Amino acid sequence: MGGKQHEIDISQKMSHSSMESNKNIQLEQITSANGDIINVLENTVNKSLERKITRKLDIRILPLICIMYLFNALNKGNISNAKTNGIELDLGMDPEGDQWNLMLSLFYIPFVLFAFPISLIIKKFNAARVLPILVFTFGSITLLLTSAFNFSSLMAGRWFLGMCESAVLPGVIYYLSCFYRRNKLGSKLSIIYSFSAIANAFSGLLAFGCFQIDSSLKGWQILFLLEGSLTLLVAVLAFVFLPRDIDSAKFFSEEEKDYAKYIVRTDSSAAEGNTFEFRDAIKVFKHPITWAWMFEEICIGVPLNSINNWFPQIIQALGKGTVQTNLLTIAPNIVGAICLLILAFSSDHFRIRSIFLVIAISATLIGFVVYGSIDILSQTGVAYFACFLMTSGASASSVLTSTWYNNNNPNNNRRVMISSVAIPLANAAGLISANIFLPKDAPKYTMALGITGGFGGMAVVVVCSIGLFMVYDNRKRDRIQGVKLTYRDVPTSELREGPSNPSFRWMY
Repeated sequence: MGGKQHEIDISQKMSHSSMESNKNIQLEQITSANGDIINVLENTVNKSLERKITRKLDIRILPLICIMYLFNALNKGNISNAKTNGIELDLGMDPEGDQWNLMLSLFYIPFVLFAFPISLIIKKFNAARVLPILVFTFGSITLLLTSAFNFSSLMAGRWFLGMCESAVLPGVIYYLSCFYRRNKLGSKLSIIYSFSAIANAFSGLLAFGCFQIDSSLKGWQILFLLEGSLTLLVAVLAFVFLPRDIDSAKFFSEEEKDYAKYIVRTDSSAAEGNTFEFRDAIKVFKHPITWAWMFEEICIGVPLNSINNWFPQIIQALGKGTVQTNLLTIAPNIVGAICLLILAFSSDHFRIRSIFLVIAISATLIGFVVYGSIDILSQTGVAYFACFLMTSGASASSVLTSTWYNNNNPNNNRRVMISSVAIPLANAAGLISANIFLPKDAPKYTMALGITGGFGGMAVVVVCSIGLFMVYDNRKRDRIQGVKLTYRDVPTSELREGPSNPSFRWMY
C-alpha cells in the first residue's frame, strides 16, 4: 500500500465554534497498487460528541417514529382481529367463499402501485412533513371503516388504506438514514419495527378489551374507532415535533449540527439535499445483487404476511374461542419483538447482516414446518411453541434485509428507489399469503403452511448466495487494488456510483 498523499481537513467546512473540537476529523488519500487514488477515513472520531448527538436523536426522533409505526401496524392488521369478532357475518360476507381472501389481496395492489410515487413525494417535500400526513390520512380511513355496511365498502376502505400505508416504511428508512450512521441503522430500524410486533400483541389485548364493551356498536367498530382516533393524535404530534433536517433540529447546538452533517457526508448518504434524479436512481437495477435482494424480499414477505394476516386464525386452530385466541397472540408477538431487537443489535455490533438474516429466517421456517407436521390438537403445547418460532424471526428478517440494501446504497436517489420497490414487493407477497390460506383447508391450513415454509427455505438460499458473493467480490477488489479495505474505510460521499467505483466495498 502506498503512503499518504495528503490530508484533507474538513474542519474548514465547519463553523468556527466546532473547528477546535473537530480538528482531528480528517480524510487521507492512499495510492493503490494499480495507481488508483483512494480517499479513506482517518480512524479518529469525536466519540463523546457523537454519543451526545445519537442520544438526542434517540430521545427526540425515535419515539415519535416508533409510535407512528405502531399505529401503522395496528391500522393494517386490525382486520384479523375483526374477523374473530364476526365482521364477515355483520357485513353479509360468505364465510365459506373467497370474499375474505379477495379483500386481503386487494390491500396489496395499491400498496405496491403507490409506494414508489409516494416515496418520491416524501423525498421532494421532506419525510418529516409527508409521513405525518400519511398517518393522519390512514387514521381517518380507519375511522370511516367503522361505518362499513357491506363487502364493497370494506373493500374500498382497505384499498385506500393500502395506498396511504404503502410508503410509510420506505419513508421511515429514508428519514433515519439522513441522521444515523450506517452501522446504527439496523438497531434503530429494529426498535421501530419491534413496535410492529408489539402492535400485533397490543392489538390482541386491545381487541379483547373492545370486544367486552356492551354497546350498540359492534366490537370491531369500537376497535376501529379507538385505533383511528389515537392515530390522528399521533399524526398531529409528529407533524409538529419531527425536525425536517439537521439544520432545523432545535435540540442540536451549532457544534452538534456541524458534526451531525459530517456523519451524513461520510457514513450515511452520498449527498445532501432533496433533488431526485430518476436517471441516476434506476442505475441501482444494473447490478444483479439488487434483483437478488428483491427476490429475497418476496421470499421473506410470504412468512411475514402469513403471520400478519392469519396469526389469530393459526392460534384459533388450536381449538380456542374468540377471547382466548386474541389473548394467546400476545406472548408470541412480544417474544418476536424481543428476538428482533437481539438479532438487529447483534447485527449492528458485529457489522454483519447475512448471518443474522439466516438465523432469523431459519427460526420462522422451523416454526411453520413444526406446526404443519404435527397433530396440533393433541400436541397443543408443541404447536403453541411453534407459533413462538414463527414470530421470532419474521420481523427480524424484514428489518435486516431493508437495512442491508440501504447500507450498501450510499447514493440517496438509488436508496429511495430500491426501498420504494423492494419493500412493496415484500408486501406484495401478501397476495400469495392471502390466497393460500383457503377456507377448505381450515382450520389448520396445512398446504398454506407448507408453501410458506418453502418460501422461507428459498430465502435462506438467496441470502447465503448474496453474502458469499459479497465476500468474494470484496477480496477480488482488494486483490486488484493491492490494498485491504472494508466498507468502513471509504466515506460514503466518495461512493455515489456504488459498486462501479473500484473503491466500493460491500457490507455483508
